[in-house]
Amino acid sequence: MQHEFWHQKWQKNEIGFHLSQPHPLLVKYMGCLNISPNSRIFIPLCGKSLDIHWLLGQGYHVVGVDLSPIAIQDLISTLGLSFTEMQSGNLSHFHHPQIDLFVGDFFELTIEQLGQIDAIYDRAALVALPEQMRSQYVQHLIQIGGDASQLLISFEYDQSMMAGPPFSISTQQLQDYYSSEYAIQLLDSQNELLKGKVNAQEKIWLLEK
Repeated sequence: MQHEFWHQKWQKNEIGFHLSQPHPLLVKYMGCLNISPNSRIFIPLCGKSLDIHWLLGQGYHVVGVDLSPIAIQDLISTLGLSFTEMQSGNLSHFHHPQIDLFVGDFFELTIEQLGQIDAIYDRAALVALPEQMRSQYVQHLIQIGGDASQLLISFEYDQSMMAGPPFSISTQQLQDYYSSEYAIQLLDSQNELLKGKVNAQEKIWLLEK
């Protein structure tokens, strides 16, 4: 899963994808998931996103997984919570009553480790993966995610203008990946200047089983 690429990004602090505030589209459309406080929300490839702080503040439980130990340690240090660390298969597991964080390969996370979840929030996972890996990602997410609905954020732009990540994902590609398992609804689309140089459409989708 391009391990070395992402390890180097975090080691060099090349994390332009990390926002300095909760994502406005998450804040605006979280209610579309129609889940109650105390629900468990899974965030694949979570990084140290401030979305996690916001979700915890809303009373949700969060489960995150990321390849980078730097990302998870930075997140833990900013959360200011007391975690219990344990080894879970090939993954490191940091547990707090309101949040579980796993360090390691997403594809090695099992349904037993993840546990029951009520929703999935994909802000930076699908768009971080090259095309040849996305089908594998989607199939594993479906396998471990059960019947959970998800909010998914994607970008669409002229891929010839910029190498990803984030990669451009067309509406047709999204349908190809998910339509066999989910009803797909576009909630919003807005203009975004990616990396200060490429015009893109940033979209948020609701996927329901």
